[in-house]
Amino acid sequence: MPEERAQHLLERLRGNGNDSVAIPGVHVTSRSFADMTTLRIGAAPAGVVVCSSAEAVAQVVSLLDAHKQPLLVVGGGSNLVVGEGDEVSQLIVVLMSAGDGGAGVEKQGAGAEVDADADAEVEVVIDHETGVVRAFAGVEWDRLVAATVEAGLGGLECLSGIPGSVGATPVQNVGAYGAEVAQVLRRVQLFDRASGELEWVEPAALELGYRYSNLKFTSRAVVTAVEFQLTTDGLSVPLRFGELARRLGVDADEAAAGEIRRPAADVRQAVLELRAGKGMVLDEADHDTWSAGSFFTNPIVTGEEARDAVVVAVREKCGEAEAESMPLYPVKAAGGSGAAGGESQPQFKFSAAWLIERAGFAKGWHVPGNDRASLSTKHTLALTNRGSATSEDVVELARAVRAGVHEAFGVVLEPEPIWVGVSID
Repeated sequence: MPEERAQHLLERLRGNGNDSVAIPGVHVTSRSFADMTTLRIGAAPAGVVVCSSAEAVAQVVSLLDAHKQPLLVVGGGSNLVVGEGDEVSQLIVVLMSAGDGGAGVEKQGAGAEVDADADAEVEVVIDHETGVVRAFAGVEWDRLVAATVEAGLGGLECLSGIPGSVGATPVQNVGAYGAEVAQVLRRVQLFDRASGELEWVEPAALELGYRYSNLKFTSRAVVTAVEFQLTTDGLSVPLRFGELARRLGVDADEAAAGEIRRPAADVRQAVLELRAGKGMVLDEADHDTWSAGSFFTNPIVTGEEARDAVVVAVREKCGEAEAESMPLYPVKAAGGSGAAGGESQPQFKFSAAWLIERAGFAKGWHVPGNDRASLSTKHTLALTNRGSATSEDVVELARAVRAGVHEAFGVVLEPEPIWVGVSID
């Protein structure tokens, strides 16, 4: 029976029985997904195996895979929508957690070129001279951002305040305010579940795109550590995002040129203020932060005809002024051609939040008769748990919003989170 197999493996990892397994940096506990995710929904898995090092993650996943045990690797739980059914309750969670309460060990000024198993107890390594930063996947993301800014390095400041762990950032190619992880990613340490090996891979191997890597929606490998190449002059990445640029006194023409940089510490502070104003900085007392972050990705359409169809739909529903001022951006390939991902036609990106609002979904909107889940009262792109929501409540809300935007503008919104034991379709 699946339940018996899971419990037997958990007992072995606890150190009980003649066939017990002793793995340094591992302990077994019981927690629900409602306690492990920022959306705060989901049933309890069969058990939770907490791992505090890359080697511990590799050994635990190897053991569970050898027994064909369903598992889910979790970091900060900020990008998960989890159900309440049997599929969830039969899972074993491998939870990556940095140190005791996330405090960890930080070593600055050390060389960053290390073997996969060298200095395994060091969770964050910062080389001031080269700007190379390495972090265990279980390190809290914003703790790493803060550490790099304090060390006088630039590159991660626009990604301040994003919940979750380091390991999720290359999987999602996390981005915000005109910056994304792909711009500063140096290499990624993976545990290959087929070969059973820990290995470092270059960014090119991940096929990074907009909120995408080839690790997303697959289970072939687990991110166990990440290295970044940051700048050592203490300045931010070029400020290209209008809202952030304006907050820092950069006008539209300067931002469009893409060459204006500011002290990384100043940019981080501005980003945290902007995110807090949208309910995007975790606060246990604020239900607007009980979310999976930006729930839908900004939609991208291919070809001028598809772009114009959306513009016409907006004009018909909202008027000429709204159509003229609508956020609409060409998606540029790495070579700057204006076509992304090898497409022969140009691609264009719209703002999901803007479309949601113009489709009639205001901040705080909920399905009539069901206020357990609603859009954030601060930002329409976040779907929130108002304190007692279940996965069914969140799915009902997500379907209503997606259907409304499609009906209004012909645009299909794609969810950003990972779905476990539940689906929007």
